[in-house]
Amino acid sequence: MRFEPTLLAILDISGYTTFIRQRATTLVRAEEIITELLEATLDGAEVPLRLNKLEGDAALLWVEPGDDPTARAHAVLARIDAAFAAFDARRSAIAGLRSHCQCGACANIGALSLKALLHVGEVA
Repeated sequence: MRFEPTLLAILDISGYTTFIRQRATTLVRAEEIITELLEATLDGAEVPLRLNKLEGDAALLWVEPGDDPTARAHAVLARIDAAFAAFDARRSAIAGLRSHCQCGACANIGALSLKALLHVGEVA
């Protein structure tokens, strides 16, 4: 087994479990909303971040640190900022497009937010 330095990022939609659980009658719309938000977030989280896995409302991404770890860290933070901006823009757009709908999912889009966890270290 080889250990290599890397940077891991987890982007997770906060409020997902409550949003889905309380929207049982509008589950299809709730899942559509989450999918659109996650796609927009991943569009914002581009290179040097690489998608490893999607799990529900979360994305695990990784980065090879490269020759200049400081430059790589700055690039990653810029992409994380872009992911947050993409999430916020898409959430606002969806809320505007669905403002006429008062179903549990459409009426509660504003309760969703994004969080990120970053880790730098060795992985196997």
